[in-house]
Amino acid sequence: MSNVQLAAEKHLNFINGEWTGGNLKTFDVINPANGEVIAKVPNSGKAETDEAIEAAHTAFQSWSKTAATERAQILRKVAEMMHENKEELAKIMTLEMGKPLAESRGEVNYAASFLEWYAEEARRVYGRTVPGRSANNRIQIVKQPVGVVAAITPWNFPAAMITRKLGPALAAGCTIVIKPAESTPLTAMKLMEFCEEAGVPKGVVNLVTGNPGEIGEAFMSNPKVRKVTFTGSTAVGKHLIRQSADTVKNISLELGGHAPLIIFDDADIEKAVQGAIASKYRNAGQTCICINRIYVQANVYEKFVSAFKEAVSQLKVGNGLDEGVDIGPMINKAGYEKVDKHVQDAVSKGAEVVIGGQGEVLNDNACFYHPTIIKDVTPEMVIMSEETFGPVAPIQKFETEEEVIEFANNTPYGLSAYFYTESVTRGTKIMESLDYGIVGWNDALPSTAQAPFGGMKESGIGREGGIEGIEPYLETKYVSLGL
Repeated sequence: MSNVQLAAEKHLNFINGEWTGGNLKTFDVINPANGEVIAKVPNSGKAETDEAIEAAHTAFQSWSKTAATERAQILRKVAEMMHENKEELAKIMTLEMGKPLAESRGEVNYAASFLEWYAEEARRVYGRTVPGRSANNRIQIVKQPVGVVAAITPWNFPAAMITRKLGPALAAGCTIVIKPAESTPLTAMKLMEFCEEAGVPKGVVNLVTGNPGEIGEAFMSNPKVRKVTFTGSTAVGKHLIRQSADTVKNISLELGGHAPLIIFDDADIEKAVQGAIASKYRNAGQTCICINRIYVQANVYEKFVSAFKEAVSQLKVGNGLDEGVDIGPMINKAGYEKVDKHVQDAVSKGAEVVIGGQGEVLNDNACFYHPTIIKDVTPEMVIMSEETFGPVAPIQKFETEEEVIEFANNTPYGLSAYFYTESVTRGTKIMESLDYGIVGWNDALPSTAQAPFGGMKESGIGREGGIEGIEPYLETKYVSLGL
């Protein structure tokens, strides 16, 4: 398979409806399964970003006045093109990010679902009438698009993290400039092709690739950018909050997590094992809401560990394009080294490796880590407080509900948490006690377009998805009329 067949035809920026940046210096896009260069893309900076912002600002004047039904039709058309070209888009994703092809196909469906959902929400941006303060007073509440949106997206879900922002932005009547992760720009470029072919007007959707510092600074300093939406690390999110102050930007942040999974003694163990596998090892553990630490009640501890080990032993590691592969490569060597460091720290402090515990480095740009289970972990081990972002499942024993809730909530993060119990009474109490924005009760894969996604504490600000997901792209205007 050649790169040309699988990658976007135009490895360029997309600004004001034109493919640009062919004269710029480039950086390499690497296939993490073998370390090969699969494309070279523009290393853009402030000038190109300002050009894209200006194009979006100009296009906003007409797009914001476009009928909601027309905006909806265009969003549906882009979604249709994603479904029609699923195989091509999935292969691009696997080539540049590494996830197994089956997961990439699933992500195409998931990504398209945000466009489909917000195509409907575009027609449901409602205002309201409020009783006036006197007989001669009328009050109207009007919803209007916030303006130009800057979107900074991560590498681990290169399609879905774009459409989760693109869908509500366009549905609300906003225009957008997207900066994809340096590791995965080709998926973003293919999505721009679909937008172009679906009839998105010039300047409404723009894409710039390149230097994250320069592009981010251009976003944050330009007063024409009224909203910034970011998915990524908590450290970068905090930096963006500081930068946003000078122009008081509307900001949405989906940041890091450290998700607990709690398995109670009345849980369906088979169901819990399958849930743990699906969440922990999807995307090689490189997801913000995947299970990071597992707490199992003492009297089912060994039973769960044994069943979990048996299931994990069946997982196949390899190139995501190969048939039957369950776990692809780490995104880069730094990610691999962090995972291995967490495992070695736990072992040095008394934890036992049940399965895995090692990886394979093909070269500096191609690293694999085998699915790993560690048992008898304790709170002072680094893996129990830092996000691992890899295919390692540490397991700790607990005795009481009160104890495990304290363990689960003892973190600055609050994105997602999971638990398994067949008791409605116990489950209701646990659900209410967990300080997390997303809670999976007997469900380890809760993400869906129609539900609000986001975290508490240092895991972010705002929500994406559901009816809540369009609100950050809207301003509320209050009109008081005197008759």
